[in-house]
Amino acid sequence: MYENISLSIYTFVVNKPLMLLRYLKATFARKKARRFFSEYPYEIERFELPESGTVEFANWKNPLVSRIEITQSTVNFFRKFIPAGSLAIDIGGNIGDTTVPMALAAGRSGIVLGFDPNPHVFRILEVNAGLNRNTTNIIPLPFAITDEDGDFYYASSEASFSNGGISTEQNNRHGSFTLQQKIQGINLERYLQKNYASWTDKLSFIKIDTEGYDKEIIKSISALIDKHKPVVVAECFGKLTKEERKELFDGLSNKGYELYYFGDFEENTPTEKILDAAGMNKWEHFNFYAKPR
Repeated sequence: MYENISLSIYTFVVNKPLMLLRYLKATFARKKARRFFSEYPYEIERFELPESGTVEFANWKNPLVSRIEITQSTVNFFRKFIPAGSLAIDIGGNIGDTTVPMALAAGRSGIVLGFDPNPHVFRILEVNAGLNRNTTNIIPLPFAITDEDGDFYYASSEASFSNGGISTEQNNRHGSFTLQQKIQGINLERYLQKNYASWTDKLSFIKIDTEGYDKEIIKSISALIDKHKPVVVAECFGKLTKEERKELFDGLSNKGYELYYFGDFEENTPTEKILDAAGMNKWEHFNFYAKPR
């Protein structure tokens, strides 16, 4: 017993400097990524899922981005809402952490449109769209979803642009780092009519994650929601006011939808029905799904 205790103490003493060094290096890398722009590579990992089989995923090596692990639980979360062979849309797909599980739910016979106007995350999204071609069908699209087609500023609080949002103003709440080249916004309904008209009747699911811009997107796709009644997942951004939260709730509730808070994109995640607009203030920053009554 004493030998084991001595070994544990020795291991801790020897490893402590290495752990401290790794921590300091990671801290420095994050600080640098926040202040100075740099292109970061990706690493393709393989995940063995009990039902979906082998899944490849390109993890972005940006120090500000957490490593993504594709799990069967996440795929099963989306399977509750996305039938195989249907159309699903990921607005704000980032590198594809939700796009890929959504596509595994829709299957090779379905289609997932992954939208993200940020060119740095879109580069990784394109890679992930090209993987798992036997089991998924992802089309990456470098656009923001807006009420009217046009060009917009894209800004971030981080120089490495791991996330951010769009605005008509160069100086906006999304941060002090702005892309030199404007990004393109499109009206989703018109875009689908022009390019995916044969798929719109199969629209089952729309996920929105756009740094507080979600309610504006819901307004812009109002007719699409009215006609096809897809399940909608959106984010209640932490900085939204009570009035904005009410507007977000009313935008879907008034269309005959019920809203539910959920903890995470996992199969057995805790959920709670949001009974009224005041219920949107119970959590500071959270995701919810809305389904037709």
